Amino acid sequence: MWETYFTPSTLDEALALLAEYREAARIIAGGTDLIIELERGLRPGVRALIDITRIPDLDKIELGQDGNIHIGPLVTHNQVAGSALIVERALPLAQASWREASPQIRNRATVAGNVITASPANDTITPLRALDAQITLRSTSGERVVPIREFHTGVRKTVMRPDEMLTDISFQPLDPASQRGMFIKFGLRRAQAISVVNVATVLRFDGDVVIEACITQGSVAPTIITSPEAERWLVGKSLTPAVIREAAELAALAASPISDVRGSAEYRRELIKVLTRRALNAIREGTEREEYPERPVMLWGGNQGHLSRPLPHGFKHGEDEPIETTINGQPYTIKGANHKTLLRMLREDAGLIGTKEGCAEGECGACTVFLDGMAVMACMVAAPRAHHAEVVTVEGLAHGDDLHPIQQAFIETGAVQCGYCTPGFLMAGAKLLEERLKPSRWEIEQSITGNLCRCTGYYKIVSAFERAAEIAAEERGL
Repeated sequence: MWETYFTPSTLDEALALLAEYREAARIIAGGTDLIIELERGLRPGVRALIDITRIPDLDKIELGQDGNIHIGPLVTHNQVAGSALIVERALPLAQASWREASPQIRNRATVAGNVITASPANDTITPLRALDAQITLRSTSGERVVPIREFHTGVRKTVMRPDEMLTDISFQPLDPASQRGMFIKFGLRRAQAISVVNVATVLRFDGDVVIEACITQGSVAPTIITSPEAERWLVGKSLTPAVIREAAELAALAASPISDVRGSAEYRRELIKVLTRRALNAIREGTEREEYPERPVMLWGGNQGHLSRPLPHGFKHGEDEPIETTINGQPYTIKGANHKTLLRMLREDAGLIGTKEGCAEGECGACTVFLDGMAVMACMVAAPRAHHAEVVTVEGLAHGDDLHPIQQAFIETGAVQCGYCTPGFLMAGAKLLEERLKPSRWEIEQSITGNLCRCTGYYKIVSAFERAAEIAAEERGL
């Protein structure tokens, strides 16, 4: 694991630390990849983490004076999925963000982190490439802007220097009068799925004739690629069924996939045809927005995923500095946990063993807790992030002898089963009830996409969520 954990309160402070530690340091925002890699010993040279999540104003999505949409380095996938600006003017990016992982992970994982990780299977890179995004990199020596088409040089390889930090992602918004776009992915399950392939399409029209086209593909080459022959074929034509079929065939020619555990190269090529055809058909029919939820389930609390507790100054956590935090409304001072995950600190140091470790890699949701109001996976959060923060665990849901409605409902409906996954489901349900007074079945199902139960088909769990909403309404006199 890491040796020193820095929590700067300003961007200049973070850049100075990067300049000092260089290759031995990593910026951490969501950390949903980095923490797991450190736990597995895959980053042996990393000695210092620089947590930028307490720096104000880095989590903004704005339409700038230059006419471009700007996304800050702390903007999470949930914030993108919930942004009216992105949904209206950059739909493919909203669709990709919504299909990423689960609510708990989307509350931490950033679009900037997705770009920097540089996996060709990372969903948001594909639409950003189709939108011709620009990446701003900053260090103590200055700032430079790199087109995203030049940013990635291979699998998990970029042009970033060790002392640089990504500070902005920008792109020209789509013109609703002439441009349409869509993102589609195919995974091996409905949620928490890495893309077998994904496709983003952005078209510009003059009437019903395509005058500009971009089709980008993910998980079929070392980096995100375009589809030059298909793009040239579309220009000057209307989207007839025959034109769409040929474009899909030509798009597949650009792919150079490998075979792996998720699919063979031949399967991926065929999927490129299928997804390209589906995206173009949806754009032709005007149905590309149909499946996007009007109110996505976020599990992010009243602050809508934004920083709620800025720091008075920066902090350094080495071996001896205590973590001062509030857990379930009680103050804690914990020593010796600076090198741990939040999950391990809660169980081993705070003695709160209700939060379970199932997979330790963000797949099962058994370790779901609330961090500054947001549902997160505790196994993917560094313990020092809890310094001067508020944490709620399953032990904190009840108020004295009064159970939370979700707890009472699990008892009434017999949804507990073996019990190991139950704390995570309870936390997801409690946060859902904050967002939805009467959640629909679809919203309930979305709220638990980050939680796995190996006992049954979730029937009683879903029933418990429905009953919890009834109990909560009764308590409010509704």
